Amino acid sequence: MKVHLIDGTFELFRAYFGAPQVTLPDGREVGATRGILRSLQAMLRGEEITHAGVAFDTVIESFRNDLFDGYKTGAGLPEELTSQFPLAERATEALGLVAWRMIEFEADDAIASAAAMAVADPAVEQVVIVSPDKDFAQCVRGERVVCLDRQRKRRMDEAGVAERFGVGPASIPDYLALVGDDADGIPGLPGWGAKGTAAVLARYGRLEEIPDDAARWDVKVRGAAGLAAALAGARADAALYRRLATLRTDAPLGVTGVAGLEWRGARRDLLEPLCRDIGDLGFLETVQRWA
Repeated sequence: MKVHLIDGTFELFRAYFGAPQVTLPDGREVGATRGILRSLQAMLRGEEITHAGVAFDTVIESFRNDLFDGYKTGAGLPEELTSQFPLAERATEALGLVAWRMIEFEADDAIASAAAMAVADPAVEQVVIVSPDKDFAQCVRGERVVCLDRQRKRRMDEAGVAERFGVGPASIPDYLALVGDDADGIPGLPGWGAKGTAAVLARYGRLEEIPDDAARWDVKVRGAAGLAAALAGARADAALYRRLATLRTDAPLGVTGVAGLEWRGARRDLLEPLCRDIGDLGFLETVQRWA
């Protein structure tokens, strides 16, 4: 079997910024919810999904905000978007999919945890992480755990991670610690760009293995002395940034195994009231499989 793990937060953001806005008579914005319903349904048809889970950042902030003040928050996000998280989560469950509502952890942690659970099951042929988020590159394992960018129709296995980043999955948190990640508020270290970081980590693998003195490096990198000095003076910061970039695999999932992710079809008892709430009863006519 294949297990599909879907980045619901990304899907909702994409629907909000890509689908037409729809404002109900009571003033509620529901366009993104309508959009994610159709997006998930298209995925269920096109990917031949049998087992799946969808993760949401119900609360944008997480335990990482307690570790670093600069980490991403929900500040500045449109209320018309954030108010639709509960509706999107209802839509997911109404379609018969497992929805993970993350509060202390992030949606990415739920997906990483589910991937670890699934890959431990010998009955699972492949785990497909449906998201273009580069953080998930650290979860890739050979061709058994891969990432899928639906928009670009591109799958990334372990060879693809090395081709894109210049390092293997195990070094991705170290890579992001040095280069930084604007989307998550991780600043990285001064001077450490993608090319130099990839070259150094391809040789040393982990932050701890990189010598403080560039004269001891046995890999040629432009500006090595400056890079070594920047790392030597900020190793505690780099370690913190790596911790922020490392996805947790112990997030609570509420299922005891892959069997709990089986998709049997949409749930009429949940979908009909949802469609009434968002003024989209016509969607019911498009459903091809009911539980």
